[in-house]
Amino acid sequence: MHDEGEGDSDVEDDLSLTEFLRTSSDILTSEESAPIIKFVNALFYQAIKKKASDIHIEVHEKRGEVRFRIDGMLSKNVDLEKKIITLIVSRIKVISNLDISEKRIPQDGRTQVKIAGETLDIRVSVLPSFYGERVVMRLLMQSDQIPDINELGFSSELISGVKGLLKASHGIILVTGPTGSGKTTSLHSFLREVESPEKNLITVEDPVEYKSESIAQIQVNEKVGLTFAAALRSILRQDPDIIMIGEIRDEETAQISVRAALTGHLVFSTLHTNSSAATISRLADMGVAPFLISSSLLGILAQRLVRRLCNTCKEPAVVAVESLEELDLPREASIYKAKGCRACNYTGYSGRQSVGELLIMNDTIKELLKETTDEHTIQKELEKEGIVTLNSQLKVMVLAGETSLEEAIRIGFTQV
Repeated sequence: MHDEGEGDSDVEDDLSLTEFLRTSSDILTSEESAPIIKFVNALFYQAIKKKASDIHIEVHEKRGEVRFRIDGMLSKNVDLEKKIITLIVSRIKVISNLDISEKRIPQDGRTQVKIAGETLDIRVSVLPSFYGERVVMRLLMQSDQIPDINELGFSSELISGVKGLLKASHGIILVTGPTGSGKTTSLHSFLREVESPEKNLITVEDPVEYKSESIAQIQVNEKVGLTFAAALRSILRQDPDIIMIGEIRDEETAQISVRAALTGHLVFSTLHTNSSAATISRLADMGVAPFLISSSLLGILAQRLVRRLCNTCKEPAVVAVESLEELDLPREASIYKAKGCRACNYTGYSGRQSVGELLIMNDTIKELLKETTDEHTIQKELEKEGIVTLNSQLKVMVLAGETSLEEAIRIGFTQV
């Protein structure tokens, strides 16, 4: 897709967004006026071109702004007058089937946009703030855009470990990490790996992020009482082979998931914890008995998405010797930092890479669980067993000049 003239077209796109604001006198007539429709369409077009995951439309006291989340970071796209923002919000509400006249309560909707022959699913959230409504739109991928398990960017050892776990007929596989660390993408690529005509796959999600043709997907709806736990109970009567639960949020969901795993189902889910050892502690805190954890849990993948430095403009960084020693990095290490150029949209980074640590339940950990579920004790045992930690992988990336020290610390790099 890269051609010589691409840089010029970027400039043209940026111009087209602001150009009609100057030239069009009828822009403030109504939300149905052509320039507003054109503007919203241009926003979607730009977001896709820049590989944004979210579009933020915000209002301040005197003006508004549009920001894109690219590679996990927000960057400003355009500043707009407040009146225009109001019209843009109305237009977005129209295409998302939301109530235009209701400006006092939060609203959630969905819409589909066709751009360059591609259908794009968009999740829309409108929230009233002090100076007016702000909108956040999440651009969702289609199921055919889900990467294959080998394309997730993990090391080959980790992938072969995961593939081994996926061959199991029953048990729980958990993917953990903070928001935006790629957990849902990993889960869906696992589903793709185990999908087959003779298996019944059912998911419970909030919201359904990737639409799939061959999987029964259930959307959680708290308003009508369809919680994760309620949906999970009903699913078990649907004779499933494999169940994917978007997230284990409460004790009830945790208990039913464990029960499902023990009664012969393969269960995938996510938890918001920072490491694989912390996940075991969290399950115990949720009231799951340690003997149930050891008999139902197959493995835990703790993952992060790390931004990679742009190879065109990265430059050597000067790091204080004390900082290097503190982080257990060699004094002569050549460390690079982000600069920013046209190729990387002046961010200094280009794309992201997955890093993960995989805990596979073995006899040692099962024995340990009889005595304790303390995170620190489990972590020490895992390191003794030779688990490749997230920390050690971040260190390797920093020393190889693939990412900056700032980015590694943001992800959670500490003294090894």
